Amino acid sequence: MRSVGTVLALVVLATVVATFARRWRIPAPSLLVVAGLAVALLPGTPQIQISPQIIGLVVLPPLLYASAEDMPWRELRAVWKPVGILAIGLVLASAAAVAAVAAWVTPLSWQMAFVLGAVLASTDPVAVTALGRRLALPPRVQVLVQAESLFNDATSLVLVRVAAGIAIASAAANWGAASGEFFLLAGGGTVIGTAVAAVIALIRRRTEDPVLETVTALVTPYAAYLLAEAAHTSGVTSCVVAGVVLGGRGDRLTNARIRLQLHAVYGTVVFLLESVVFSLIGLALPAQVRALADGDRSWPLYALAVAATLIAVRLLWLAPLSAVVQRKGGIGRPNWRVPMVLTWAGTRGVMPLAAALSIPEVAKNGSPLTDRPLVLVLTTSVVVVTLVVQGFTLAPVVRASGIALEPAHTAREEAQARSHLAHAGLARLEELAELEVVPEVVLDRLRRGLTARLDDAEGADSESADRVYRQLRRDLIAVEAGELQRLYDAHTISDTTRRRLQRALDLEEARLSDV
Repeated sequence: MRSVGTVLALVVLATVVATFARRWRIPAPSLLVVAGLAVALLPGTPQIQISPQIIGLVVLPPLLYASAEDMPWRELRAVWKPVGILAIGLVLASAAAVAAVAAWVTPLSWQMAFVLGAVLASTDPVAVTALGRRLALPPRVQVLVQAESLFNDATSLVLVRVAAGIAIASAAANWGAASGEFFLLAGGGTVIGTAVAAVIALIRRRTEDPVLETVTALVTPYAAYLLAEAAHTSGVTSCVVAGVVLGGRGDRLTNARIRLQLHAVYGTVVFLLESVVFSLIGLALPAQVRALADGDRSWPLYALAVAATLIAVRLLWLAPLSAVVQRKGGIGRPNWRVPMVLTWAGTRGVMPLAAALSIPEVAKNGSPLTDRPLVLVLTTSVVVVTLVVQGFTLAPVVRASGIALEPAHTAREEAQARSHLAHAGLARLEELAELEVVPEVVLDRLRRGLTARLDDAEGADSESADRVYRQLRRDLIAVEAGELQRLYDAHTISDTTRRRLQRALDLEEARLSDV
């Protein structure tokens, strides 16, 4: 019962802190980590130990899937080359640099230093997505940061497996086998994720029950993750691929009412899981520190050295890459703004912690891995440092860079899109008026609704006229939705504007169904 009470208290704490974070307009992950750390230092707080099974099987799949579902296909296709370079090249460079620094400044053996480098080599999709929601970054910059964090995990996981194998067996690295394992993990996960997405899409097209749709949506990330893990491929990659595929087709799989319900349910699940997992990171650090040997008390300096190494390597890697991309894009003089924002947005989070917890406690010969506690402490402390320091300062860095989209730009784009939608609906009304098959009073009511966007537009008193009005308004909503998709396909509006206006149309269609 004590464990159940602890979990419930953790949920309440995380929810309260996350709610205040939203109200104060500060990054929730950063505040949650600080709150968890503060609670863990209070006298009488029970010791929290994070289970890798809970993180890997319960928390990660829905959070990864939700992050991938928000990934727009159009922007992803535009940045896939730099994403590939970062997901492989930067991960390898970061792992090598951290391993070298850790072997030099910490008491870790070179094998466990390599493990630490592999664990911290990739950015975290959950943290990056949670922090990025508050920022008005240009679409391609936002997608580049988010896609890198989603797809670099396959490289990092292969490195962790290779490094852990070296540490527990004291054997030399077999890079040929590691390359084959990478393609098995990434390729197998991609195939399974695509197959799961195809099956789920088939099911959702033939289902109109809101409860069944909700259950199917909640089960999808777990199905993709567990099937891939059972096939000894990457569950993370499978979950991400399934989310990207289904996210790009979500508007065509269900009706407006179900989309609104799924949005609400998934928003609640993601909010609770993110709140709990970031609180756990702060709560777990003091217990991990207490498990250290007396010779490892300089761990704060080690953690700062490792965190600084990650930031420096990321900046040194991104600066020339950004210069090449800007030059190819026709920009005369490369600037520091984009690489600086991309560097500062590369936070660590749940994935490195889950990878560190998966390290075996004993070697193959039965002897304990004495360096494992220090690896756990350094991993958690680097995660805390990046989430707190970079998380709290990311918004000022973005503002100082000048690349953030101004609120007026977003409002102007949305206003223009609304104008296009209204014109498309009015054009359809004129076609119906020429056919003279619809009562004039209904047409007049629809015209006033489109031009003034008034929900309380007056209509005919008869029940039949109301029924005709609702049917015709649904027809106009379908026309507006088609025009919205055309504007997006023509690169006239961003994915953010498309999603916001689609939700407005869904809400209006749902209100018509409730009348």
